[in-house]
Amino acid sequence: MSECQWQSASEAPWLLLSLLPRFGLKLRERIAAHTDELTDLLSMNPATLRAMGLGADTVEAVTAWQIGDTGQPVLAKVGRIYAQCQQQGMELVGQGHDHFPDALKQIHDAPLLLYGLGDTRLLVQDQIGIVGSRNATRAGLDHARHFAAELGRRGLLVSSGLALGIDGAAHAGALDAGFPTLAVIGCGLDRLYPAQHRKLAHRVIDNGLIVSEYPPGTQPRAAFFPKRNRIISGLSRGVLVVEASLKSGSLITARLALEQGREVFAIPGSVHSPVARGCHQLIRQGATLVETADDVLEELGIWWHEPGVGTDDRVVSKGPDLTGLDKREIAVFEALGYDPQSTDALSQATGLPADQLMQSLLLLELQGLANAAPGGYLKIA
Repeated sequence: MSECQWQSASEAPWLLLSLLPRFGLKLRERIAAHTDELTDLLSMNPATLRAMGLGADTVEAVTAWQIGDTGQPVLAKVGRIYAQCQQQGMELVGQGHDHFPDALKQIHDAPLLLYGLGDTRLLVQDQIGIVGSRNATRAGLDHARHFAAELGRRGLLVSSGLALGIDGAAHAGALDAGFPTLAVIGCGLDRLYPAQHRKLAHRVIDNGLIVSEYPPGTQPRAAFFPKRNRIISGLSRGVLVVEASLKSGSLITARLALEQGREVFAIPGSVHSPVARGCHQLIRQGATLVETADDVLEELGIWWHEPGVGTDDRVVSKGPDLTGLDKREIAVFEALGYDPQSTDALSQATGLPADQLMQSLLLLELQGLANAAPGGYLKIA
């Protein structure tokens, strides 16, 4: 489709609305209260537009739309962005699109339009947001991967923000388990950020979906990332916070989720860990304490069964698989806790000399049952 033909595209009205100058939330709410659809604005005469509070430059852009003046500056920008999306395979999903979720339309300051790379049908799938600290612990990363894989297996699409730490681990956990995932980013889709996650981002595009409310060419800015959090929570039935400090962007997502009527879940951690304090605060404020995927599913009212299992048999988490470990490794595993323990304390608890203890800890690490952490070793299974 050439630039001069973009006006006939079904998402063109929403693209124009998203790019209108000085067309903020209060003005949109005022117009929405007097129209059936926000796009009705584009057929109003200039006098009506001015009476509804639109400024001169906004009225000029709408009038240019009505007469097909694609050379008008705002419309010319719309045409350039539309052509760029066509060239780069980006799909436009406006509020009138079949793939734009009704739940997302209802949130405060809902995006008028999303740009997507991947399968936009995933937008209307049941989702769980998984968010957390960029400075996550090894245990936190493992939790994010495990919960993403298990919740994906139970039929929930894992959504997150592609950030370093917990976000990236959640996306990777779903993908590695063979399930799609959805990322919401705070920049243009041609400016994938952070650079460390570009390979992961392309895996998400190939096996899921990346969306943004920002047009191509938009560079990442600090203010955009808290703003994109409302979309993560708005798309999701609930948000799981894995690790978070007391001044974490994840707590912003959790607050937005509560305001939007979504469930909030938090995984408790060590009382000595600064990245557990945000989760503990959420739990004190009423978030659901989560230990297994079943805790999330039960709260959301989702019941899931293994094929062939009767309807009264819930799937429950099994204990760690200790097959292949000898008595010494099992003794060390049982001596470990979920707070770091020093090698001296473990040696005293198991009666093992330092060299045998370290061999056992290494084997447990290789089995994914233990991890080194500041202060010693801890159990992760």
